[in-house]
Amino acid sequence: MKRISILLITVLALTSFSCKEKDTTNIKVITTQEMQSLLKMDQVQLVDVRTPKEFKSGYIANAQNIDFLSPTFDQDILKLDKEKPVLLYCHSGGRSAKCAKKLEDAGFTKIYDLQGGISRWKHQGLTVTE
Repeated sequence: MKRISILLITVLALTSFSCKEKDTTNIKVITTQEMQSLLKMDQVQLVDVRTPKEFKSGYIANAQNIDFLSPTFDQDILKLDKEKPVLLYCHSGGRSAKCAKKLEDAGFTKIYDLQGGISRWKHQGLTVTE
């Protein structure tokens, strides 16, 4: 009986911690279709975190370029408005995911990360500006 009680308490504790962690994130990974819908909203901040060279090769319309690899990156992202949604993308999703975490740590609450980055965007035939 004692073993069952300990097992039950352990399972409940692990379940509550894992559920709590999922509920507290402000980062949502989104599809290209969701990104298109969000871009129609007012007051969104679209951020391309690729290098300036990558940005010049084609970007999603109205994106601002904040280079994740720049030495001033941490200061540059703090210039964004914490109250407005931030939509992020990079080449394939790695840098934007790291940026999303930095934004969350800085107190941003509405963070959207494009799954697959601009590569998926282009692969699905969606428009880029050059």
